[in-house]
Amino acid sequence: MTDGAERDQEAVSKFVESFAAQLVEAGMQRMPARVFAALLSSDDGAMTSAELGEQLRISPAGVSGAVRYLAQTHMVSREREPGSRRERYVVHGDQWYEALTNREALIKRWEGALREGVSSLGSDTPAGRRMAETLAFFEFVDGEIVAMMERWRVHRETRFGGAT
Repeated sequence: MTDGAERDQEAVSKFVESFAAQLVEAGMQRMPARVFAALLSSDDGAMTSAELGEQLRISPAGVSGAVRYLAQTHMVSREREPGSRRERYVVHGDQWYEALTNREALIKRWEGALREGVSSLGSDTPAGRRMAETLAFFEFVDGEIVAMMERWRVHRETRFGGAT
């Protein structure tokens, strides 16, 4: 690993802003995207609120709101700094896996609502058929996610030895 002091901080800052912009384009809110990119680019994957605020030049409230969003989406976790009352925010190597797995539960809820919609609308109506096709899509996606996550676990173990 490279010591953070040896890095070109301007290059790191450019990466953080560039990657954050890509995340925003994909639908993530701007501040959580910046905080996530900063955490992802830190060597130990963990920073305090003060460190994030200083690096990104944002207020403690901005950090707090961003971290709340990222924690809810399972992209970061909060941990107590050893020997301190301060929290640090951590991104793990498997954050994408966790975020996608969390979406699986959401998809299951959508499937239930769509089944109810098909039943309520009638499967022989245009709206019911549209609803049934939407349900079939989410059932397909759900099955693919499960299979893909299993393939990822095998691939990750082969490539990285299971390390986060």
